[in-house]
Amino acid sequence: MEMYKRWLQFDEDTKNELLGLDEKEIMERFYKELEFGTGGLRGIIGAGTNRMNVYTVRKATQGLANYILKQKVKDPSVAIAYDSRLYSDIFATEAALVLNANGIKTFIYKELRPTPMLSFAVRYLKTTAGIVITASHNPKEYNGYKVYWSDGGQITEAHAEGILNEIKNVDYSEIKTVDLERAKESGLFKLIDDEVETAYINLVKGLTVNKDVVNNVKDSLKVIYTPLHGTGNKPVRRVLAELGYKNVYVVKEQENPDPNFSTVKYPNPEEHEVFTRAIEMAKEMEADLIIGTDPDCDRVGVVVKNKEGEYIVLTGNQTGALLTHYILENLKATGKMPENGVVIKTIVTTEMARRIAEDYNVEIMDVLTGFKYIGERIKEFEEKKDKTFVFGFEESYGYLAGDFVRDKDAVIASMLICEMAGFYKLKGMSLYEGLLSLYERYGYFKEDLKSVTLEGIEGSQRIKEIMDMLRNNPPKEIAGVKAVVVKDYKESVERDLRDGKEEKINLPKSNVIQVILEDESIITARPSGTEPKIKFYFAVRGENLKDSEKKLNKVKEEFLGMFSI
Repeated sequence: MEMYKRWLQFDEDTKNELLGLDEKEIMERFYKELEFGTGGLRGIIGAGTNRMNVYTVRKATQGLANYILKQKVKDPSVAIAYDSRLYSDIFATEAALVLNANGIKTFIYKELRPTPMLSFAVRYLKTTAGIVITASHNPKEYNGYKVYWSDGGQITEAHAEGILNEIKNVDYSEIKTVDLERAKESGLFKLIDDEVETAYINLVKGLTVNKDVVNNVKDSLKVIYTPLHGTGNKPVRRVLAELGYKNVYVVKEQENPDPNFSTVKYPNPEEHEVFTRAIEMAKEMEADLIIGTDPDCDRVGVVVKNKEGEYIVLTGNQTGALLTHYILENLKATGKMPENGVVIKTIVTTEMARRIAEDYNVEIMDVLTGFKYIGERIKEFEEKKDKTFVFGFEESYGYLAGDFVRDKDAVIASMLICEMAGFYKLKGMSLYEGLLSLYERYGYFKEDLKSVTLEGIEGSQRIKEIMDMLRNNPPKEIAGVKAVVVKDYKESVERDLRDGKEEKINLPKSNVIQVILEDESIITARPSGTEPKIKFYFAVRGENLKDSEKKLNKVKEEFLGMFSI
């Protein structure tokens, strides 16, 4: 209540918003600070310490500025990008002005741009850090603030902890800021020029795996594209146009930036409903492929035609498996396969990728959930020069090829998906038929995700109870199949339930529990670090599609029933 009363003095708009709140809402907005995790900030837009607003953005930025200055870097600088969400442009400018007031130069995009282009700008401009204002695919009520370091990757634990400590020590009265005109006059506030974007686009086009495929299908492949009111519209269409694709059609109703995301409930390509209009267009035009990118254009969803002629949305795992196979197959065919190539996936991503990589004698590596860990590995490969990054992906629709970006990139992925669709088209196959051929070759892998929202103080406690139960008293069997291994990533221990033997997990600590069954089914529980959610991942392998579907449903139903979810 003391903090609430203090916020009433900040400005008239904030005061008027706060005076209209009941006691419960005041508690929700002020019972804690908006948490700065390894992904930065993410929260509902509004006044209060537990909300996204100008003041929490300034406080986070002052903490970041203090941290940067303590690194004793010569001529420190920060690149900044923002998406189409409410106040994204304002938060981006406010962050820049706090940095400028602390003597740190900023480079900010002239208009909204994808998150991966921020990662690229950090590397290209050789800045100390980067900020992107986005809440990715969250509902319209949210916004967020992600921090990147000089390698272009999202900050990992060491930097996050240091920045968090600085933020905690910042009082709102200590935050420095400066007027925009003065910042420009001082030379500290700079706009990113077109040269940076053109350099990025040219490097993306250079990632074409098989130019013959592109040349043979660019006149015939029909693609429907939706940017879902976000940042992907210009860069995705520019790359495809410059490669010569003649038949790329945008969903007009979803083409322009819109902070209300007025045509969708959630601007998330994982939600099938976002493709309703695109599918109508595809049917009218007999399109080969639909692609849709999320608001900050780091994730992409794919829709293809099945054998019955219906358009179906692929899962992130299915698209990732298809891309893994396509890239490895064509690198091998064109003689470009590196001897020390590596495919990287997260611990909750399909095991089909492992089978595919092994088939091509390519190493596959698991990392924790979060693309920053893939970026971290790429940095290690670059420094040690012992391995070559080939491709990385996670089940939540994030993919990356090339090493000039260090985060998932839907511009790159959109280009590769179009090329891959062309590859199968030249064989007289749809992408769906390509997927079926992979199932026949590598096994019928099936995965699903159940995300449960548990908001507020009570929800936070419930999530803790679920994780404690799995950690201290894991199930002995699920759906009639014995549990044989439990992996506790928080304790860094893998325990064999049959003989009690333990092995160390050589990954950073994370609050994740995995239960592996005798038939190699995997169940993973993971609280979200940015949202009031706990996520349950399920993965099985069956004799055929029907068998794997049946097995998946049985495992899901019984496991979730243990928690009355």
